[in-house]
Amino acid sequence: MPNPHFKITIVKRSKGQSAVAGAAYQSGESLFCEYDQKRKSYTEKRGIAYTEIMLPSNAPPEFADRATLWNAVEAVENQWNSQLARRFVLALPREIPKEQYPQMVREYCQEYFVSKGMCCDFAIHDPDPPGHNPHCHIMLTLRAMDENGKWLPKSRKVYDLDENGERIRLPSGNWKSYKEDTVDWNQQSHCEEWRHGWEVIQNRYLEMQGRPERIDLRSYERQGIDVVPTVHMGPAVTQMERKGISTNVGNLNRDIKAANSLMASIRKTIKNLRDWINDLIEKKSKLSENENSSPNLLKLLMDYTKLRAEERSEWSAYGQQQGKLKDMKAVSSAIVYLKHYNIVTLDELEQVLDEKNAKATEIRKSMRRKESRMKTIASTEKAVSVVKQYKSVHDKYIKIGWKGKQKRFAENHSTELAAYNKADRYLRKQNIDVSIDLKSLKAEYRKLETEVSEQQKELEIVKKDLQPLKDVRYWVNKVIASKEQPAEHIPEPKHSLIEKLKYIGDVEKSDSTERNQQKKQDIDR
Repeated sequence: MPNPHFKITIVKRSKGQSAVAGAAYQSGESLFCEYDQKRKSYTEKRGIAYTEIMLPSNAPPEFADRATLWNAVEAVENQWNSQLARRFVLALPREIPKEQYPQMVREYCQEYFVSKGMCCDFAIHDPDPPGHNPHCHIMLTLRAMDENGKWLPKSRKVYDLDENGERIRLPSGNWKSYKEDTVDWNQQSHCEEWRHGWEVIQNRYLEMQGRPERIDLRSYERQGIDVVPTVHMGPAVTQMERKGISTNVGNLNRDIKAANSLMASIRKTIKNLRDWINDLIEKKSKLSENENSSPNLLKLLMDYTKLRAEERSEWSAYGQQQGKLKDMKAVSSAIVYLKHYNIVTLDELEQVLDEKNAKATEIRKSMRRKESRMKTIASTEKAVSVVKQYKSVHDKYIKIGWKGKQKRFAENHSTELAAYNKADRYLRKQNIDVSIDLKSLKAEYRKLETEVSEQQKELEIVKKDLQPLKDVRYWVNKVIASKEQPAEHIPEPKHSLIEKLKYIGDVEKSDSTERNQQKKQDIDR
């Protein structure tokens, strides 16, 4: 199934990030950054399958060189907190031949970015082992360019006007004004447009390949799908899982996927049975003597055994006997099931389906609450660990008094500071202190894990409990087909000679016993 991963971030100098470093990373090259006079080298990076730079018609031709392009971006952004580039990470569908990846990405970038005036640098990665996680990195410029290829400002000052069209002077003596973006690339609506565009491109290529899969980048909630999303594992956890080291997050994701699959199977079975019931209602005149009465399912099952007997009329006595025993064994279990739930009519069957669906929904709802809490606990444990690990680096950064020195420190420790800030933001958002009792959280996690496991077993029981109804559907459909067209005689399968001889011996022995008993009764008279 295609992976719906689609992530958009901004390369920010305030976080110690560099556009040149980002370009070097995704291309696997060594680029010199003129802004900080440092070489950004990622030549040892493996899995770089393809790279390309796409330029709008008004861009300088020299921007086709990666170092020139991104150094020009760094040069025009002279603020310490400048936003340097927009970055995408897109999963590529494994169902499409990898030779088509560049063309697919090129079409997407041309339509949604380059045609609008952005410079685009993209790289396709296929890390080891090849084919397991193909994805694409895209970096885009944030500023527009004029017809001569000169960078334009990101925003401009616009003066507020009164009802007479005159500027409004503030008490300070300045004119009242506000900043207006020169391009609309940062509007939230474009993120939706870009996500949908990538979805359309992938589905078009999947269709061209004759593949049945389709991608939908909307959240499960917005798609109306009752599925719990898994937890993002991150590179560290992913590496541990690949080495065979189980983690809480990995185990949780496996449990969530299993429960989602189980619930989807239950819902599909119930939907198919309901569709079948609706079909039977339309054909009830063929199944019941009274058109206004609902078909009797128990009677239809007995009709099935009669139908099977007719189909075997040309078989040997042994074959007919074995077939009859097999049918009675299967049908009797279904009859016991129907009687257990007091199912005779279609209305009673539909009521049982409603009860099964309600039960499964309630179980899954309870599981979702517990899984959500487990996700929170796992994320909290990870955030606390990161904050404790990098707190000394962050404290040292805060204590630096000189702005230039602090900036250099941030550049040298950008990874640690970014990880600390992300974890700290999460804890603040959850209103959690770093001194939280992790021992009690782990105990709560284990308790929830046990409860979720027990509820998953309950879902499995619901699924198993629906199987007899699928058998009933099969047998009733056979009866319907026989009413629409005469039953065909089916060839007798081959039987073991030993079984046949044993059957003949048992029959002769039974006949001999009956004759002896009859003689004894005649003598007694």
